[in-house]
Amino acid sequence: MTEGLFGPPDGTPRLNAARPAPERAALLAWVYGLLRAEYGERPLIPRREPMHELVSTILSQRTTHQDEEAAYQELLTLGGWDDIIQAPTGAVAHAIRRSNYPESKAPRIQATLRAIREQRGGYDLDFLAELPVGDALKWLTDLPGVGVKTASLVLLFNYARPVFPVDTHVHRINTRVGTIPRMGEQAAHRALLGLLPPDPPHLYELHVNLLRHGQRVCTWTRPKCPACVLRDRCDAHALYGNNVPSFSEKPGKG
Repeated sequence: MTEGLFGPPDGTPRLNAARPAPERAALLAWVYGLLRAEYGERPLIPRREPMHELVSTILSQRTTHQDEEAAYQELLTLGGWDDIIQAPTGAVAHAIRRSNYPESKAPRIQATLRAIREQRGGYDLDFLAELPVGDALKWLTDLPGVGVKTASLVLLFNYARPVFPVDTHVHRINTRVGTIPRMGEQAAHRALLGLLPPDPPHLYELHVNLLRHGQRVCTWTRPKCPACVLRDRCDAHALYGNNVPSFSEKPGKG
């Protein structure tokens, strides 16, 4: 039993999620260091062009990276962004069929492209590099079909802005470890950013290493706790040992 984790008189766990913010910020710094040791340094280098990042992130929701990229490449067979706007929505949905829920993503992609063209006269997003971060986030999230995760990914990955994208892996690991209390992904963006230094390379490396850890170890179902470098200070492991249940975004009843 870890000293200080279980306190008197009834042996109930002293969970990280209930600790004050400075302690959870220190815990998050510990997570950062262990994941760097496990997966290495990850320099902040844009992986793809801004419009590619934006559209692919919409495609990526509930979709594997391989299927996301396949859907994006087939989408481009319809032509440029203007051509995709003008194409029948059914044709766009067919092109992105490797992505889950193509019937809902297709009109969202077309609406997003249309809004960008109407507001900017084209598809150059580099003006976001100069806007205040809050204004850049608002501009992106005001686009139809663009949420805070997608907006944060574009701003961090392409423009090195101090934001922290929270995808399903980032959310799940931080909830299990207890750096944040149980909350939805949307609320977790602000909660985690408040615990992190406003340093884009740090934010980027933590994001991508959490993503890798979530794919390989801290999976949605049957997490591989014996192989997890974070288990010694993880709330879920303290409660369940090596039998951590499948993750649920919503807290259980009772």
